Amino acid sequence: MDNSSGVGVLDKAAIVLGALEAGPATLAQLVAATHLARPTAHRLAVALEHHRLVSRDMQGRFVLGPRLAELASAAGEDRLLAAAGSVLLALRDHTGESAQLFRRQGDQRICVAAAEKQMGLRDSIPVGATLSMMAGSAAQVLLAWEEPDRLHRGLHGAKFTATILSGVRRRGWAQSVSEREVGVASVSAPVRGPSGRVIAAVSVSGPIERMTRQPGRVHANAVMAAANRLTDVLRATEES
Repeated sequence: MDNSSGVGVLDKAAIVLGALEAGPATLAQLVAATHLARPTAHRLAVALEHHRLVSRDMQGRFVLGPRLAELASAAGEDRLLAAAGSVLLALRDHTGESAQLFRRQGDQRICVAAAEKQMGLRDSIPVGATLSMMAGSAAQVLLAWEEPDRLHRGLHGAKFTATILSGVRRRGWAQSVSEREVGVASVSAPVRGPSGRVIAAVSVSGPIERMTRQPGRVHANAVMAAANRLTDVLRATEES
């Protein structure tokens, strides 16, 4: 076997993934492309499917799975974080509110970068804070563009609805008022990786007294501009 690592099962799994790089494949096509025994090819493909490294298309053919895109996005996180600092500072200074960058991690979202107001207020969210995917404008953004089955699973127990997420996709931004924490409002917009997949959410948050009960009217344009700047950075890095 070419390029053998000495760990047979991993080598064979890599061959399966490599074959699917060319496009969807039936089991017979996978066997032909990999030269693996039919039971072996099937067992590996199903095991990879369990870990979301492989999926099925509408015709039941094997295709590369969504986990690969998630891992690729995580590999680009250094570039994202390197650019986030200055973008969040500019957003904070423009809006006068705390700015954050969130990434999803399973059933939670993590604040991976932030620019806080000079005065520590109750709406501050420190870097490393773990928040729920059940409430808040960033949670809405991180869920709104998910695959339908993951989206509907994510709605179970959430304080927002499928109709709200439909509006988020249409507008390109989300807002929340006392959804995650009483008295706090926020606005968020998506950051997209080079493939177009939403990989993070840029947010501003603050007390309702300043943000108002329609915070999107006040800050949506600025938040979307900041998110688009980060998207452009990732796209430019990929192309360079």
